[in-house]
Amino acid sequence: METYAIALSYAIPGFILLILIEYFVSRLKGIPVNEAMDTISSLSSGITDSLRSLTGLAIIIISYDWLVDKMALIEIKSSVLVYFLTFIGLDFVGYWSHRFNHTINLLWNRHIIHHSSEEFNLACALRQSVSAIISIYFFLYIPLALLGIPAEVVALIAPIHLFAQFWYHTRLVNKMGILEHILVTPSHHRVHHAINDEYLDKNYSQIFIFWDKLFGTFQEEIPEKPPVYGVKKPVNTWNPFLINFMHAWGILKDAWRTKNWWDKIRIWYMPTGWRPDDVKEKYPIHIITDPYTREKYKTESSLSLKLWSWIQLTATLVLMYYLLISFGDLEFIQIVKYAIFLAISIFAYTSLMDRHIISIYAEVIKVGIGLFLITTENGWFGIDSLLNGATYTIIAYLIISLAFTIYFQFIERKYIPQTTQEIV
Repeated sequence: METYAIALSYAIPGFILLILIEYFVSRLKGIPVNEAMDTISSLSSGITDSLRSLTGLAIIIISYDWLVDKMALIEIKSSVLVYFLTFIGLDFVGYWSHRFNHTINLLWNRHIIHHSSEEFNLACALRQSVSAIISIYFFLYIPLALLGIPAEVVALIAPIHLFAQFWYHTRLVNKMGILEHILVTPSHHRVHHAINDEYLDKNYSQIFIFWDKLFGTFQEEIPEKPPVYGVKKPVNTWNPFLINFMHAWGILKDAWRTKNWWDKIRIWYMPTGWRPDDVKEKYPIHIITDPYTREKYKTESSLSLKLWSWIQLTATLVLMYYLLISFGDLEFIQIVKYAIFLAISIFAYTSLMDRHIISIYAEVIKVGIGLFLITTENGWFGIDSLLNGATYTIIAYLIISLAFTIYFQFIERKYIPQTTQEIV
């Protein structure tokens, strides 16, 4: 985990820099690709996924170490060829796990967060799931294990393979010539994120596009059919925690409500979006049928609330970064407590972005936990040794954060104009 924390401490500034470059280029080109609340939600989602990884919140049914130990037919020594085969193998795993997530009802809950943005930009690439706690795709690693690919090689290549999927989440890059036949390009991935009927469930590949062409799921981007992004059943929230579990909650409610016992069982593994007939009739839900008339999710967002939301995101990123650089000096229980505080903080300010009253309760809990941690840790996890008086700054932040949440929920909202200003 410490190695992963170090990797993140380098990757996060890189991601933010690229997102800023994309924003400024989009302004120069006159192609708006960012909306303030959506971008904040995306970056916040990326933090929640990092917290899950750092706390080891995962249940591994069968580890790759066990697979390679029990199933390897040959023993391969580390070489350039081994790293290349590992990259190809992980891309094969990525294609099929991605395809399963899209086509099986319950498994869609593991992936809906990534498609929930109604924009398409580099920030939305960071929308990663915290609900995929159980590692269920161990069987896809069997080919790698049979070849005797060492576990340490897989552990090294896996984050590289993951980070390499970041760059093509953009609308600013058009067709890329010969690379369109080899790699997943922005054009290919725009198709994948679209809800147009022509584009649904296409282009599952992660690095090499030939998997889609081989398994019959490839679709070219059609100039006359501009992609419309999001999900067929809009999530209508900026809160990444709600998005992560809303599909599974919907399935659970449908399974409870249906009177057909067979439907109660099969709803979990039917194609994504399937619902029992009796539930569908009695409890209809809004599904987008015409993507070109879809209205994007918006909330009552004044200029001051947007600025405050950016401040909250910045404060969370700074605190997250301190966790990364201090990771090796903290005990596991300290890391868990720190992660819980950040998770509640994200839940609080994204709920405020939704203008939901629960933001008040979440903010009170956040302040309580924050002050408790400062008391029990004799300061904020040793931060004063790095920056004198930083703990007092955090205490002030907690108090100001609660005050502003109360202001936005109970005072400013009474006077918010019907037309709101936009800021990115």
